[in-house]
Amino acid sequence: MKLIRRKTDLRAITDGWRRAGETIGVVPTMGALHAGHLSLVKAASARADRVIVTLFVNPRQFNSPEDLAKYPRTEDSDAQKLAPFNIDLLYVPAPEEIYPEGFATTVSVSGVSEGLCGAARPGHFDGVATVVSKLLLQTDADCAFFGEKDYQQLQVVRRLARDLDLKTEIVGCPTVREADGLAMSSRNARLGDTARDTAQIVPRTLEAAINAIARGAPAADALDRARMALTDAGIEAIEYLELRSDPDLRLLTTADEPARLFIAAWLNGVRLIDNMQIARQTPDS
Repeated sequence: MKLIRRKTDLRAITDGWRRAGETIGVVPTMGALHAGHLSLVKAASARADRVIVTLFVNPRQFNSPEDLAKYPRTEDSDAQKLAPFNIDLLYVPAPEEIYPEGFATTVSVSGVSEGLCGAARPGHFDGVATVVSKLLLQTDADCAFFGEKDYQQLQVVRRLARDLDLKTEIVGCPTVREADGLAMSSRNARLGDTARDTAQIVPRTLEAAINAIARGAPAADALDRARMALTDAGIEAIEYLELRSDPDLRLLTTADEPARLFIAAWLNGVRLIDNMQIARQTPDS
C-alpha cells in the first residue's frame, strides 16, 4: 500500500493502471476507520483490479467549527487497519489539493438532498457533493463504494454522478452494525459507556416501528410510539423520525411503496443517524 498526498502523484499512478487496462475502485472516507469502512474496502477489492482508499476530513461538510475540531484524525491507525486488505493506494490529500487557492465552485444537488439531514445541516450536502465530485475525478474511479447508513448521502452521490455524466458507478453497501444493532459510526466512540448502552434503543426502536407498519399499523401511530420509547430510554432529542420513499426520499404517510424509516437523534452530545428498509405494506398485511 502506497501513501500518496499529491494529486499529481496520484494521476501518474492511475494513468499507468489505465494503460494496463485495469479497473479502479475507490472508497472515500474521512478516516477514523471501523468495520463498516473496511466492509466497503472488501467490496471494492472484489469488484476492481486496483483499490484506492481516500482519507480527507472535509471542512465543507461540517456545520460547526466545534464538530470539525472534534472529528478524530487517526491516519496512522487507519493505515494499520488497511494493511491486511492489500489495497493499492491510500490517498491523504492536504486541503489545498482539494480546495486550492481561489477555489470557487460548489456542486449542489436538489431533490434528494432536501429534508432529513439536508434540513438539519444546511450546506452539508453541498460540501459532500463537491468533495465527492473532486475525489471521483482525481482518482479516475470506475466504481465508488458508500455505506447505506448514510442513505441520503448515497442518493445524493448517485444523483450527482448521473447528472454530471461521471463514468463512476456508485455502489451502495449494507450498513454494518455492532452486536447490539447500533450502526457503526466514527462518532460512537464519543458516547461514553453509559450513553453507549442507551444507544442500542435506536436500532431496536426502528426495528419495532417498521415491523408494526409492515403488519398494518398506521405509520403515524408507530412513529408516535417510537418517539415515546426513545424519549423514555434517555434519548435527549429526536431531530427527525420519518418515513420516506426509497430511493427518491419523498415524505410518506403510508408504506404502500418501497420505503425506509430514517432517524437522527442526539445522545450525550453525539448525533446518531440510522435507517432501515421497510417491507412493502399490502392490503392483506
